[in-house]
Amino acid sequence: MLVIHRRIAAQPRWDAELELSFEARSKSRLRCYSLTGEDVGLFLERGQPALHDGECLHAEDGRIVRVIARAEPLLHVTCANPFELMRAAYHLGNRHVALQLGDGWLRLPDDYVLKAMLEQLGATVENVEAPYQPEQGAYGGGHHHSHAGDAEFSYTPRLHQFGARK
Repeated sequence: MLVIHRRIAAQPRWDAELELSFEARSKSRLRCYSLTGEDVGLFLERGQPALHDGECLHAEDGRIVRVIARAEPLLHVTCANPFELMRAAYHLGNRHVALQLGDGWLRLPDDYVLKAMLEQLGATVENVEAPYQPEQGAYGGGHHHSHAGDAEFSYTPRLHQFGARK
């Protein structure tokens, strides 16, 4: 089994490739197979953003493994104008739907209920097969600007920290 513990930046050369869905790229622990059929075990640091298309991994045996974002069924949303697109994004965000954002379009996993809602709002919705890389979100895992270290870092609202007066 090819064992991987470390993410690295994209490299000009690699020894193996993993083609993974967004859900699989979001996991820190995963058993999968390379494009050549080799058994692969991912044991990545928890709390990190999803792997990106083209990102590389460093295996225990020294090999470089490139990640490929697998095409998956998505809804491709466009609207007549920027306001209507913003309105569609608002309603999807209100339902906590992760969105991939493009210039004049949104993409989200195929869902017939959300498709009907978007069409009711006047959006044009097409079914496509494409790699999916949604926005991570303002508070989404891994990256922060705290200089106090991870142990001191928390987004926990102070509202529920009774007696805290900061």
